[in-house]
Amino acid sequence: MNYNYSDRVSSLKPSAIREILKHTANPEVIPFAAGNPSAEAFPVDMINKISTELLSSDPIASLQYSITEGYTPLRDLLKKRMQSQGCFDPGTDDLVITSGAQQANELACKVLCSDGDTLICESPSFIGSLNAFKSYNVNLVGVDLEDDGINIEKLETALKENPTTKLIYLIPNFQNPTGNTMSFEKRKAVYALAQKYNVIILEDNPYGDLRFKGESVPSIKSLDTDGRVIYSGTFSKILAPGLRVGYVSAPEPIIQKIVVCKQVSDVHSNIWAQQICERFLATADLDAHFANLRKIYKTKCELMQSSIKANFAENVKVTDPEGGLFIWATLPETTDMMQFCKTAVEQYKVAVVPGTAFMISEETKTTSFRMNFSTPSDEQIVKGCEVLGMLTKK
Repeated sequence: MNYNYSDRVSSLKPSAIREILKHTANPEVIPFAAGNPSAEAFPVDMINKISTELLSSDPIASLQYSITEGYTPLRDLLKKRMQSQGCFDPGTDDLVITSGAQQANELACKVLCSDGDTLICESPSFIGSLNAFKSYNVNLVGVDLEDDGINIEKLETALKENPTTKLIYLIPNFQNPTGNTMSFEKRKAVYALAQKYNVIILEDNPYGDLRFKGESVPSIKSLDTDGRVIYSGTFSKILAPGLRVGYVSAPEPIIQKIVVCKQVSDVHSNIWAQQICERFLATADLDAHFANLRKIYKTKCELMQSSIKANFAENVKVTDPEGGLFIWATLPETTDMMQFCKTAVEQYKVAVVPGTAFMISEETKTTSFRMNFSTPSDEQIVKGCEVLGMLTKK
């Protein structure tokens, strides 16, 4: 039988990099291609304790249907926390719990973008959000990244050339995949351009609490004076990704539309998981918890950086993240990056993500690849960098 797919999905195709990433299922492969938090970072005992208390004291509240907006005590705690960080205005904003930050980003696109509308993003950018945006038939336009964030001149050019732009999607802190952080000057410049061209900014901040060096930079949302910034966050990197709890904050009219769209998508996010997140925020020693996370990732990042320095060829450029989970490595322009990645995983069992995965189109030329330092063990980090270093010298 021939199947006629909808216009929305007919153009979606399997990624060419799947042939590389399928090797990551092999437990013998060193997982530099992952994006998982470190196994050391999960507060398993406390999650177990909270779960036991929830299911013992009022199990029906954890197992029954609930409201689409999310578990009210969790929403209230998040609003207070975000307000203290300058990224929630109780007079104009509202907040909804989502199934991870990716759903928050997908719903923002669904609410604001019609078929053919332009969505501008960093290039490279997070593959999960890119695929979500593509599913809504938007005109996805990538703007080059610099060490301190998106290229402002090229961003303005993109805005001029695409008058139907509805959203600018950004990951300002420890960007996935590069690990770079946008400077405060560029955050202000991006917001000024959003005002000038009357577009909305979608600020994705999954890694903001994982800063292990340098000074914190105010969010773009903290600059918002006219209701044009949507802010998404998640518990995936600070608690546990399997809980699938994220959130999105935006001006109330946008949130109302997001709620309606979420109702037809999944009714509501997992209430039991939301209750765990609320109890964790309310009762845990958060300062100690975040200090432990930062220590774990600082140690792993420094180990990977020192191993890269000791083993990689000098003509390989790598980023120097101040937090998050990733390092972006760029080979010389004459290198066949895809063949490099294939050789690494097929012959030497070291998996990295080819840079093409993070581009608007896999046809975009790049010689970069992403390395993750949170998932592999210390021994794997050292061994994997030795293998990749050997390949960079061939």
